[in-house]
Amino acid sequence: MLNVQLLAFTPQPEQTVAAAARLCYSPSTIDELMDGMTEEKTASFVDMLAEIGHESPIEHASFTFGIEGVSRSLLAQITRHRLASFSVQSQRYVAEDHFEFVLPPEIEAIPEAKEEYLRAMEEDQRHYERLKAVLAEKYVEAFLQSGMSQKAAERAAEKKAIEDARFVLPNACTTKMVVTMNARSLRNFFRLRCCNRAQWEIRELAEKMLHLCQEAAPHLFRTAGPGCVAGPCPEGKMSCGRAAEMRARYSVQD
Repeated sequence: MLNVQLLAFTPQPEQTVAAAARLCYSPSTIDELMDGMTEEKTASFVDMLAEIGHESPIEHASFTFGIEGVSRSLLAQITRHRLASFSVQSQRYVAEDHFEFVLPPEIEAIPEAKEEYLRAMEEDQRHYERLKAVLAEKYVEAFLQSGMSQKAAERAAEKKAIEDARFVLPNACTTKMVVTMNARSLRNFFRLRCCNRAQWEIRELAEKMLHLCQEAAPHLFRTAGPGCVAGPCPEGKMSCGRAAEMRARYSVQD
């Protein structure tokens, strides 16, 4: 099951962004940047940046998320957002015994499809375990011949075996990660991944991340969401045609 937590973020993220914007538009010295930076003035600076499209100051606020219960398929998508930092649980060092997997809702809704899917997961698990056992047996023998003790050889053999056994694991296999993005990258992430045309799993993740960001920095993410929230739909002829519905869904009341 998808679990997303906001682990950490820049202290006073909106004041930090407002101070950076203030430096751009006033003769303030570094010592004066935070002077008089009330909640009202902070909000005014942040809202102004959104109105004029000046996004570089919002890069000074970063947010770190803990994410689990997502598929390796999602991992391939989210790492395309290159202005981010990722730490991902390794299948090379962590054995996938009795691995958990994501079951797509459309497959779950059709009994025949669900049965086939679960059978595939069971087969993948058996292949993984068999490969791991065969490889480990070979490696134990080699390590023993090199002078290792039985216990050390078995431990080293298992670690080496899962390095190649993991190749049979499916995209559905779940993973865990820690992800850090600055606010500008996050707004771009939400623009693309909250869209109706985004794949369902990463859209669900993006919506949960957006909610956490809005709680931590409401003005900074007031107009965040799919591209149609703050302007015309960027999808052109590929539009879902539900821009008004999406604006209503993602609108944040002042």
